[in-house]
Amino acid sequence: MNDYLKRLEHYAAVDVYEVPAVRAKGDAKSIMRAEWEALEKQLQPGDVLVLLDECGDRFTSLKFAEFLEKRMNAGPKRLVFAVGGAFGFSPEAYPRAQHLVRLSDMTFSHQMIRLFLTEQIYRAWTILKNESYHHE
Repeated sequence: MNDYLKRLEHYAAVDVYEVPAVRAKGDAKSIMRAEWEALEKQLQPGDVLVLLDECGDRFTSLKFAEFLEKRMNAGPKRLVFAVGGAFGFSPEAYPRAQHLVRLSDMTFSHQMIRLFLTEQIYRAWTILKNESYHHE
């Protein structure tokens, strides 16, 4: 992931914030709510929140590049991608999100999803810049 983050510096400012693991006692709803509250504190007014969610839109790499381009052309807002915890997102997160994106039909660890997302963002930039990384 660090390799792709370094590559992305050429195109855009990218920050990674990891919500600390919630060690809350209680049920999944309590844990999801605590995770959402921690994430929500990191959001700024005007941020465009994209939740990585199993019910989200499916994209090819080309369509994902188009999606990013449209978001970037919409104005100087931060585009924030969020990976949910083990139980997913709290229901409170969905009204705040502007987009839901699905990376795969399979389930992956958070570490893998962060890597896949970072690589796809890098790939999207190379597509938009007509660079040779992506092959059709």
